[in-house]
Amino acid sequence: MKIEVIHEHDTNTYDALVSGVREYNKQKLAGEVSQPLSVVLRDDNQTVIGGVAGRTIYQTFFIEVLWVDEIARGQGIGRRLMELAETEAINRGCVMAQVDTLAVQAPDFYQSLGFDVIGIASGITLDHDRYFLKKSYI
Repeated sequence: MKIEVIHEHDTNTYDALVSGVREYNKQKLAGEVSQPLSVVLRDDNQTVIGGVAGRTIYQTFFIEVLWVDEIARGQGIGRRLMELAETEAINRGCVMAQVDTLAVQAPDFYQSLGFDVIGIASGITLDHDRYFLKKSYI
């Protein structure tokens, strides 16, 4: 056996780790299926202008990333992307959503969508706290 430190993203290693966790979870939490969920806005050239991506599992929509290009911000695109993603999550049987974000990013945005702050980790960076938010669908 050999332990190694890897300094770049290794998709095969990452996928093996996630697969191992999922197999373990299947034994403990029968019937749960992790399914990717993305809602993306593209321009006429198929360039991504914004999107939200995450996954649904354990009746929860785990939001991994939300981004809207600077040129398209302030037009309600982020809100619309989230509405569509949350509708799909609810259709999949989710009863809540979870997300984390830095103070400099989007805690106010998520709160405007009905998310509640459930925790704050201070000192994540020198100047910014990390917010953990949850929204109930029931």
